[in-house]
Amino acid sequence: MNIKHIRNATIVVEYANKKFLIDPMLGEKGSYPPFPNSPRQDQNNPLVSLPTSVDDIISGVDAVIVSHLHLDHFDEAAKEVLPKDIKMFVQNEEDAKEVQNAGFQNVEVLTKDTDFEGIQLIKTRGEHGRGEILKLAGLVCGVVFKHQSEKTLYVAGDTVWYDAVQEEIDTHNPDIIVVNGGDNQFFEGGSLIMGKEDIYETYKAAPNAHIIVVHMEAVNHWGLSREDLKKFITEKEMTSRVEVPNDGESYTF
Repeated sequence: MNIKHIRNATIVVEYANKKFLIDPMLGEKGSYPPFPNSPRQDQNNPLVSLPTSVDDIISGVDAVIVSHLHLDHFDEAAKEVLPKDIKMFVQNEEDAKEVQNAGFQNVEVLTKDTDFEGIQLIKTRGEHGRGEILKLAGLVCGVVFKHQSEKTLYVAGDTVWYDAVQEEIDTHNPDIIVVNGGDNQFFEGGSLIMGKEDIYETYKAAPNAHIIVVHMEAVNHWGLSREDLKKFITEKEMTSRVEVPNDGESYTF
């Protein structure tokens, strides 16, 4: 497999000869207002440009996976540029209706045993924060990829560390885990996605897995920088199994 980090949570996964685009935020730098009640109100989103052209990103994509419908995972630019007949996977019927309302005609809800061209796609659980903030953050999911010719991949999505993530790791024993690790926060409510301690828990829970950390420094409410995370990874002696890619960087497993 090849995993290319684009920007924020957007990644391109080439897996068992199919190309998946996950959580496409494809707008130009500064296209959208900052998320409210959070740091950097003087900076529009996304904070950084795409590392390559939109045409390059979407060329040859066989399917798109949208873990949830927040702007930084499925934006207006993605709705405009993606072919309306492309295969779209979403987390539930509510999201399916919204994606269909945007004009997409081939939308499927992920389950525990979805099949796409012989690739098993398994919807996984996630919690977009802790406590009261969950009511505002809404439902999210992740996805596990399995195929006889490939290692098992777990894309955790917008979740903090909690017992269900441990259970997904125990159940699927992934070889590769992609986590969203920017510790994004509003001024109230705590972490919305993983911070460094959550990443450390993931590392300990999956002693044989390689971990790739994305969703960093791309939208205004980020709370953990790549530099600080790399220092933490070094301090905890995690460097052999944890990657913090720059936008545009890719890995082959």
